[in-house]
Parts: sequence; C-alpha cells; structure tokens
Amino acid sequence: MKFKSTLSACLLTVVIGMASCNTEELTQETSSVDPSTAAKAGNCTAVPGWASQNGSTTGGGSAAETTVTTYAQLKTAIENSTVKVIKVSGTIMITARLTLQDQSGKTLYGVSGAKLLSNDQTKATSGILNVKRCTNIIIRNLIFEGPGAYDTDGWDNAVLDDCKNVWVDHCEFRDGVDGNLDVKNKSDYITISYTKFNYLKAPKPGGSGGTDDHRFSNLIGSSDTATADRGTLRITFARCWWAPGCKERMPRVRFGKVHVVNSYFNSSVSNKCISAGFEANLLVDRNVFENVAKPIDLLTGYTAVTATGNVFTNTTGNTAGSNTAFTPPYSIVTLAASAVKADVSAGAGATLTGNICGSF
Repeated sequence: MKFKSTLSACLLTVVIGMASCNTEELTQETSSVDPSTAAKAGNCTAVPGWASQNGSTTGGGSAAETTVTTYAQLKTAIENSTVKVIKVSGTIMITARLTLQDQSGKTLYGVSGAKLLSNDQTKATSGILNVKRCTNIIIRNLIFEGPGAYDTDGWDNAVLDDCKNVWVDHCEFRDGVDGNLDVKNKSDYITISYTKFNYLKAPKPGGSGGTDDHRFSNLIGSSDTATADRGTLRITFARCWWAPGCKERMPRVRFGKVHVVNSYFNSSVSNKCISAGFEANLLVDRNVFENVAKPIDLLTGYTAVTATGNVFTNTTGNTAGSNTAFTPPYSIVTLAASAVKADVSAGAGATLTGNICGSF
C-alpha cells in the first residue's frame, strides 16, 4: 500500500507505534504491515527471510531443555548432539572458543540478560562460538561480548562456516576481536533478525594484521577466490541495528544474495556501511541510515545492488544502487521506513525473556 499524503502516513505511524511523522520520508515508497501476517507471536514456524526456505528452520523445537550456567556445562551441551535445546542463564566467561560442529536441529538461547563473555584477543584462541557444518540451528536472545577490536587476524565473536538453515534472532554481538558475526564457506539459507551489532570498547592499535581500528562488524564471504560460494550465501538481515561504534562491514558481501530490510544504521564513526563486493547481489530495502558515511559502497566486481525505499538523514557518500538485484522467493512482513528507527531501536538485541518465537 502506498500513502500519498501526510495525514495517511501519520495514521500509519500511529498504528505501528511511532511518535512522530516526517514528511520528508513520505517521498519514499512505503508499505504497511500486512494484518493477515503480522500477528505471529508464539508461532515458531513463522521464520522470516531466507531461513524459511529449504525446508525452514526449527532448531531443537520443543525438545527438553538443558540449562547451563558455567563454561564447562555449556561446552558439554554444545558438543553433545543429543542435547537439542540449551538454555543459558547468567554470564558465562568463555575461556576457550566453543565449536558447534556437524550437528542438526539445535537451539541455543538465553534467558533475560544471558551473556557469553570473552577477554581473549589472541589470534589462536579468540572468539566465542564457531558453528561449522551444521544445519537447522537457532541462536536466540544472547549477548556475545568480546574484548574489543584488535587486528591480530583473530576470530569473530561468532562464525557460521558451511552451515545451512540458521536463524540468529534477537541477539547482540559487540566488541569482537576481528568482527562481530561472519558468514562464510558455502553457508546458505540464513536469517539474522532483530540483532544488534556495536562496539563499546575502544579499538586496540598495533595488531599484526595492520589495521589500528578494526571495528568491522560482519563479513559475508571470506575471499574473492572462494568461488565455491557461488550460488550460496543467501542471507536476510531483517530489523537489525548497526549501532554506535561500528566502523565498516555492515555487512560487507561477496557472492551472496543478501536482503537487508527494515534495518537501522546510526554509527557516526562509520567509514562505510553496506559494501557490495565481488559478485554481490544485494537488495537494500526500506532501511534508515542516520549520521553515517557512505551508506552503500559499490566495490569492484559486484553483480547488482537495488536500493529501494530507504531513508537517509545527515549522511555523506553514495546512497544509490546499480543494476537490478534478485527478487526474494519468500514474503516477509515489512514496516514503512518511517517506523523502522523506533521499532528496531526498541526491539533489536537480547530484548526477550527467553526462547520466544515469531518476532514479526
């Protein structure tokens, strides 16, 4: 539905909980929430975006929960393929990077305030969670906190490596050593929703990698030469928040068909936000960019970037796409661009009480 008057747009914002109406935003093509699909609270089959494809993503479903409060308990539960639902309570100090590998049908979630915390900035043992060769995984309502950016060619807070059907929902990734959350090596059918990325700690200069400020949040595809990634890396970022402290890679994409929809960018220290790299095919759809530099960075060799219905406030640098991007095979509940900032800043991050499904 298109709204062609200030009155209509203001009525829409009342419906979806906004407190104000910006007539500048009315020049953007907007859409309201479809009332037939909006009420999905508690419906765990209502997976948004690419993770709804290829048979959908259900994680551990209604299997019995295993509650963990210590690193030893968490490590055991993650490595045990018979444990299907892990409930994290409290803050757990990560003394060595965890690996979830060669498993299927598993949920890792936190109760209110649950946090996985690492203070390791070394190349060998930094990072919190490596998810490798897994399928049908849900990670929800967890804070992943690293020690701060330090370019030692170390690890991100979390990595999805050669995984299929993963739904990361209502998480917060902050202060990763090499980045916050990367997706690589033929990973496919991924949705990252209502997730917050930020850096609260000052970057540490002098790392062996050579970058003094490596607050680079999300890398999709690890190399231009990783041609096995062609036809994969289908990822949806929906209602995510690239918050203060993020410098670059929000995300930086190679090869994949990536849909960035209804997300909010407001890191004033940014050099660039979304970067379209080698053979990247991006749909940048009804997002809000505020006080950032270069909202859309067109690098060498990208395939297509379609930018539609976005709002740019006090930005510098490129805001336009080029060529025609893919059309998603799924339908997703979308907000008017005028509603995005309020919705995402209130809802993104570990804002739930636990494993609550159906965020959209």
